[in-house]
Amino acid sequence: MSRWEVKTIGEICEINPRLSRDHSIGNDQQVSFVPMAAIDEVSGTIQDRQERPFSQVRKGYTHFKNGDVLFAKITPCMENGKAAIASNLTGGLGFGSTEFHVLRAKNEVLPEWLFYFVRQSTFRADAKRNFTGTAGQQRVPTTFLSSATIPVPPLAEQRQIVDLLSRAEGIVRLRREAQAKAQAIIPALFVEMFGDPSTNPKGWAIRTIRDLVARFEGGKNLQAGSEDGTPYRILKVSAVTSGHYLESESKPAPAGYEPPSNHLIQPGDMLFSRANTQELVGATAIVAKTNGKTLLPDKLWRFIWNEEVDQAYMHALFQNRYVRGELGTLSTGTSASMRNISQEKLFRLRLPVAPLPMQRTFGRYVENLRSVLDQQALALQKAEQIFESILAQSFAGESKPVNASEERSPERTEVGTGQPPRGRNSHLHRSAGHARDQRANQANTAHE
Repeated sequence: MSRWEVKTIGEICEINPRLSRDHSIGNDQQVSFVPMAAIDEVSGTIQDRQERPFSQVRKGYTHFKNGDVLFAKITPCMENGKAAIASNLTGGLGFGSTEFHVLRAKNEVLPEWLFYFVRQSTFRADAKRNFTGTAGQQRVPTTFLSSATIPVPPLAEQRQIVDLLSRAEGIVRLRREAQAKAQAIIPALFVEMFGDPSTNPKGWAIRTIRDLVARFEGGKNLQAGSEDGTPYRILKVSAVTSGHYLESESKPAPAGYEPPSNHLIQPGDMLFSRANTQELVGATAIVAKTNGKTLLPDKLWRFIWNEEVDQAYMHALFQNRYVRGELGTLSTGTSASMRNISQEKLFRLRLPVAPLPMQRTFGRYVENLRSVLDQQALALQKAEQIFESILAQSFAGESKPVNASEERSPERTEVGTGQPPRGRNSHLHRSAGHARDQRANQANTAHE
């Protein structure tokens, strides 16, 4: 049994509180404005706040103040973890997307305790099971939040656990920063060797994509099936958005579906996203390995080359900031959230292309760097798993301590070895899942 009292979120906080009618805010007073895009789902922070006069945002937007927890209600923002604690707001007041739920903690819980609770993957999974609305416009209803249960330890314990979570999250943040620095090496090396494609200072031959690519192969637009109905999975566009192949970003194929052999992802494939937002369309990724049961969708294409190329070079060329910008301008569509590039337009794109021997030299450099990048990726994955484990354990009240982490700061990692020195262990109460079980019992009222 949990030694902590369990209450509903509706009991321990105000949900979507109204702006007081007797406020003293002048129409010309500047306040913070936070669009959905300003919330960084990775760090759980507000990254790009704006300022607007109160008169422009007083109607039609969600309001909040310092200390409020913002929680995205709409898919896919909620699943991606878009949540943050509002802080440093101009005039102490902010306005933002109507797709935020606002949680204002009462005296018995810390805002940080509430924030970490709703950031749990298990909580977001519960929220997803309770979505309402049609596909693409599904949202977390207020009724789910108000009835979801949360353990409420004494404030002193909350502060202690929040402090540990903050430090554990700091380790993950350092790992992400180390990985980002490592990943920046390849684009920098590309520009050093070949120059900026926008100006082509080294005078490489200008080639069209049609010169290089015989064709692009795509898959079918298939509706998702059930998880246990098929061995095949269909890639999502998000499988290549980062520039790295993520096979986990996929959905089950329809039951009984037997794909054509050329729709199966193969090791060595270079994939291209023909549809996404203008900023993300045109992303490419190379498949290092695959389970042999993953399929191309209609929105991802496979390069079928017309001549011999080094794919590491081509990947760096297509991921170059200038080239990505050119690809974005080629995209068309009425929806800002889903733009498309036609093969006809893509084939006409002209790019400077270095000769094959230099491409291969670059490819060898990338191969040598890959081990360092893989080590950084594994270290980040481990840190994220440890943090998620600590997060889950933090919301239970059993007194048995566990070793929370042996994760080390990446600042002390020896370059090329991935072997940082041993750090100090952290301890936290072990979870019996009591509070989570109570939430799960209430999560059966609505399903996708």
